[in-house]
Amino acid sequence: MSQVRSLWWARRVPGLKEPFDTAHLRVFYPARHTGSAAERLTGEVPADPSRAPYPVVLLLPGINIGQDAYRWLAIALAEKGLVTVTADLVGELFAGSHGLTPAVDLDAASPAGYGSRPTTPLIAALLAAVGELAARAPLDGLLDLDRVALGGHSAGGTVALQSAGFTPGVRAVFTYGAHTLVASMLGWPRGTVLPVSGTAPVMLLSGETDGVIAASTDRYGGECAADPVERTFAEALRDADGAHVWARLTGAGHFTPCDPHDPTSARGFLERPGGAQHSARALLARLVTLFCATHLRSDTTAGGALRSLLVPPHPGLALVRRR
Repeated sequence: MSQVRSLWWARRVPGLKEPFDTAHLRVFYPARHTGSAAERLTGEVPADPSRAPYPVVLLLPGINIGQDAYRWLAIALAEKGLVTVTADLVGELFAGSHGLTPAVDLDAASPAGYGSRPTTPLIAALLAAVGELAARAPLDGLLDLDRVALGGHSAGGTVALQSAGFTPGVRAVFTYGAHTLVASMLGWPRGTVLPVSGTAPVMLLSGETDGVIAASTDRYGGECAADPVERTFAEALRDADGAHVWARLTGAGHFTPCDPHDPTSARGFLERPGGAQHSARALLARLVTLFCATHLRSDTTAGGALRSLLVPPHPGLALVRRR
């Protein structure tokens, strides 16, 4: 019987300065115990070849959120036959501060740079690392790098939306608590919504009680930036015959995807305590896994289940839009 196992890896991120230039990855994969002596001695369990080749999902983190917060979602994706990668990178944030980051390239997000390259070098580094692992046990010969999903939370979701068109093999993009309104301090007019990069289907997920986005609108233009996720869905995406989805989760906050949530870092103090996090998190996982299975594995059963889930009255969803 298949189960989920993980392995660790590291990769330098080109363009970053030492010592803040190394990403530490965790790769979650479907595995199958053999009972061998090597397995018992090393703890390394071979990948299950029965559903290979496996598509790859990259999960990009929010600012100052460790990859362990997303382990539960990585496991859920791997259970569906999607090898999933999380990463920690300590690097420069803003104004000389440092912390966990998806390595936002502010120059690439400026008026002079936007649309010329990805807004993070981390994505290419993670894919290069996965390429290395594709030639090594336990994943050798079992990965399909032509079927990739970019996922991200908060700032990680923003760079996924901005960088998908520059990333080979991307078939789907999903985000939570992310948008493409851009900070006016970078030189953009207040309230500017940047276009999403690429043509892959996009799922935007957001929380009904997101305190972080609500507290950040002054960065993007105050009243012009009201409901940035809604504006991203309406203004930053081309119509795709219903393949694009925006869903707002009832009772969810900005840190709903984080379990465990670390209260000593990030901006969790901006959230209102809520009692719906567990159910919202379960629904989030179902939406994301069905979306990825539909577009990465051409799974018609998953596609039908996703469509049914999005049909009114949308249990657990305060709002659903498709375009």
